[in-house]
Amino acid sequence: MKAIQYCFIICFFAYSSSNWAQLGHQFNIYHDSDYSNHFASANAIKMGFMSALESEKSRLENVEFNFLEMDHRGNSNRSLLHMKKFLKDPKALFILGGLHSPPYIKNRTFINKEEILLLVPWAAGGPITRYEHGTNWVFRLSVDDTKAGYRIIQFAKEARSCEQPHLLLENTPWGKSNERTMQDALGKNKAEVTWFNWNTRLKKSKLILREIIKSGSDCIVFVGNAIEGKYFTQAMAEIDKTLQKPIISHWGITGGNFFNNTKQYLSQGIELNFIQSCFSFEDLPHSDSVKKAIMSATRLFKNDFDIKTLQAPAGFVHGYDLGLLFVQAMTQIEATKNIASTRESLRHSLENLNSTVDGLIKVYSRPFSNKGEDSHEALGLEDLCMAKYKDNGSISIIKNKG
Repeated sequence: MKAIQYCFIICFFAYSSSNWAQLGHQFNIYHDSDYSNHFASANAIKMGFMSALESEKSRLENVEFNFLEMDHRGNSNRSLLHMKKFLKDPKALFILGGLHSPPYIKNRTFINKEEILLLVPWAAGGPITRYEHGTNWVFRLSVDDTKAGYRIIQFAKEARSCEQPHLLLENTPWGKSNERTMQDALGKNKAEVTWFNWNTRLKKSKLILREIIKSGSDCIVFVGNAIEGKYFTQAMAEIDKTLQKPIISHWGITGGNFFNNTKQYLSQGIELNFIQSCFSFEDLPHSDSVKKAIMSATRLFKNDFDIKTLQAPAGFVHGYDLGLLFVQAMTQIEATKNIASTRESLRHSLENLNSTVDGLIKVYSRPFSNKGEDSHEALGLEDLCMAKYKDNGSISIIKNKG
């Protein structure tokens, strides 16, 4: 565990819009993420969330945050250990999630029964925010697989003229939740499915792709992360060009060092597209909100933050916007030294934000509520776009039509 102390104690403002102005408070933020295998996404989320705190520091006076890097290495049991440690910490305010969905799907009952406040800026598994047996403690601002599959399949059909997609899915709860949505999106013409395990390497990837191509599929719809995605991309590049198929991917590939590991294959003409939220730093001119985010990130991360070379930019964007929603929720609650009471107040406040929040992706107006299956989802289908890599590794968003 690595602790990064992010402190701001503002004493020179005469007035405050917050209930925290009169009392000093220290809170721990647990960042449960895969810093070992998918550092790019973990680091981007951290930079985004902390930049939001920097942007809005005048609204939370006399508050100190300790940002704790909790590396679960993609292991659901290790993530559970972090949650148990969180519950024993009298200063632990909430857990900020990471890239992987399985830890939050597998541990969903524990999270909600133990009243662990979990904010999710990346993990996309549909069940994560849909707890049906009591109070829901999980809030997400990210791609949601109950919607993502529809956008991915729509793109495969309309932009890639793919009438017979083949689903190539990782054999995890995340992959299985995507299969359900994607098959629903396909309607009567169901797709064939091939499952692969984590750590599938090049030799196995080649065998899998050969079988898929033999089946007569027009394209491959991929749900996996950067490690396996690298080998499948290389395997496709090493197949005869006349047999190569377009790859339409979920966004898990963008969470690691995927581009640097595959640029030599992508430059050979491999067709690769993937889903993202509909914001890009390349969209000019920058609004005041975007300028503020860039300035805050540059102040905090001078050597690491550059919008032209930012790895896993969606992690930054989602972390930043989720941070803004968190700050708004914090300004609405009464100060208390009882951490369980503070978490409950914050959870209730997130469901009842009383002011709009101008984020990078959009202006948020009551993004969360306590009713409906999407009540803890800040983004909708209209906020999801497809994208591609540019030659320099930056991500180009393909705007939705209509």
